[in-house]
Amino acid sequence: MDFPVRDILSLSDPKADEPRDPMVSAQASMRAALPKRFYKIVETGERDGAHHVLLDGRAVKTPGKSTLAFATANAASLVAAEFDGQGEEIDPNTMPCYRLANTAIDGVASDMQAVLEDILRYCGTDLLFYRADGPEGLAERQREIWDPVVDWAESLAGARFSLAEGVIHVAQPREAIAGLGIHLKTVTDPVVLAALHSMTTLTGSALLAIAVWKGELTAAEAWDAAHVDEDWNIAQWGEDAEAKARRARRWSEMDAADRLIRAL
Repeated sequence: MDFPVRDILSLSDPKADEPRDPMVSAQASMRAALPKRFYKIVETGERDGAHHVLLDGRAVKTPGKSTLAFATANAASLVAAEFDGQGEEIDPNTMPCYRLANTAIDGVASDMQAVLEDILRYCGTDLLFYRADGPEGLAERQREIWDPVVDWAESLAGARFSLAEGVIHVAQPREAIAGLGIHLKTVTDPVVLAALHSMTTLTGSALLAIAVWKGELTAAEAWDAAHVDEDWNIAQWGEDAEAKARRARRWSEMDAADRLIRAL
């Protein structure tokens, strides 16, 4: 029997990273009480060649009422660990692998081509293509960290990309984008594609996401590369506590995407 965990994603605030009035936040917290933990035993099991998360022996379903299923036992174990790690209440904000899997199964799986094309659109305005025109220390840091990734991506795509200073848009050669597309089209698992898309939006760089997927960079290395500008400013002016907390939350999403890719 399948057990539906309905609407659990609706408990996650999509604007959680935005500044909010403390009174409004408190009132929202009172309105959106977290559900109580309703299960004791968390396991994984295989059925019809797919691996499932079992709560008291019953398979978890997505909010869209599809069975939460993975191609490998390791991937199912990642989500099972998140369920097992819950206390008296279930907090979806502490379950990034589960939320990403729901997105993949309920959304990405129905139109993988559209998601692939969205990743390729990021290639057209990739973070790594737009360089600072000053100060020289920042520009040098960008060259040091970003140039090797661009060089690797050019080798992968079999074509050159165009770099620019400042924010003025520079069109990328079609053959370069198409070259990366050839590799992305080999992704057949919607969870992997959802993870790639997540890493792309979190870093602002499809090149960094693809480099992690291909094993050219670790997730931590890609994360640092995506924050060269931010870290430069922190070194000059110090770090804001709210920005630090927001970055930590986003890193948990990046890390979850990477772990799911490795598990699949």
